[in-house]
Amino acid sequence: MLTNADVIELTEFRHHLHRHPEVSGQEEWTAAQVVQALEPLRPHRIVTGLGGHGVAALWEGAEAGPTVMFRSELDALPIEERTQAAHRSTLAGKGHLCGHDGHTTILTGLARLIARRPPVRGRVVLLFQPAEEDGSGAAAVLADPRFAALRPDWAFALHNMPGLPLGHAVIAPGPANCASEGLRIVFRGRTAHASMPETGVSPATALAALMPAARAAGNGGAVEPGFRLVSICHARMGEPAFGITPGEGELWLTLRTLLDADMAALRDEVMGLARQLAAQHGLEVAFTHHDRFAACTNEAEASRAIRRSLDALGIGHDGQGLPMRASEDFGLFGSVARSAMFLLGAGETRPALHNPDYDFPDDLIAQGVAIFDRILRDLLD
Repeated sequence: MLTNADVIELTEFRHHLHRHPEVSGQEEWTAAQVVQALEPLRPHRIVTGLGGHGVAALWEGAEAGPTVMFRSELDALPIEERTQAAHRSTLAGKGHLCGHDGHTTILTGLARLIARRPPVRGRVVLLFQPAEEDGSGAAAVLADPRFAALRPDWAFALHNMPGLPLGHAVIAPGPANCASEGLRIVFRGRTAHASMPETGVSPATALAALMPAARAAGNGGAVEPGFRLVSICHARMGEPAFGITPGEGELWLTLRTLLDADMAALRDEVMGLARQLAAQHGLEVAFTHHDRFAACTNEAEASRAIRRSLDALGIGHDGQGLPMRASEDFGLFGSVARSAMFLLGAGETRPALHNPDYDFPDDLIAQGVAIFDRILRDLLD
């Protein structure tokens, strides 16, 4: 287990990361801090620049056995932090407001325990993943040719969760997080003088009709098989001028489904609605796709491994609140390994994730390390 000195040093490490947040795809400094913390622990191999700015550390046991991977995220959010913490962000418009600094610190603490007591058999991979927030990081890591040498048999992750009692865990087999995708729809017509709107082709009516139609295509409800949700996130039309009727407009939607298999049907339906309205109003229409997240499904045996660890440590847990509407790109690792993610309560009154006043609770560092270490020992000792 961690010593008091470990906890003090790891807490300061998290605060150091928190002061210097880097958003998705820009985590160069954060990755360098991770490497600096790992090098004295002498893993058998450190891989840098994995899928962007990702870092992986590998320890090998003396005997053959499975490869167990634990994953954290490096990136912060493009949101201005508004806390009074002494370690608050020093970078305008950026903040660790999802707790990835805490997750990375937990993996760094786990590295300390592995260095002191290497696995008896198999291999351990600690993956510090880039670009989770925009959904591109896991795919980039998996596509990196060097990941083949690190490919795990088991993959585990955690996410802190405000609204749950501090230290209470949530884990269950089956769907855990929804698939999601950002869909940008652009209508193009022809501008005109505001005194003669009939000489132009405005997207106004099409945009106005598409908003309720898209929402009706995915109107939410219980997160169960068949769940579909369309959220309107942004709309823009023309220029901010009174003398022009617009010739272009766009709508940004987020599509969510419980299962990956349902996403294509929802996407096709919404795009079909946009095409129909474009044809009806004499417009061109174009689409771009963004922030794609696969559904995250907890494999049964991996979920059982987490529950065994929690029980051995006397940590309360249940499956309440799963599956979640929110997305998490850890789900892609389920395509190569038995994978599962659990939630760890950050406190019932703590601000929600992505809020400008959120800060990861340092009390979770030692607990997160202990849970991961117990999973590791159960599988490899």
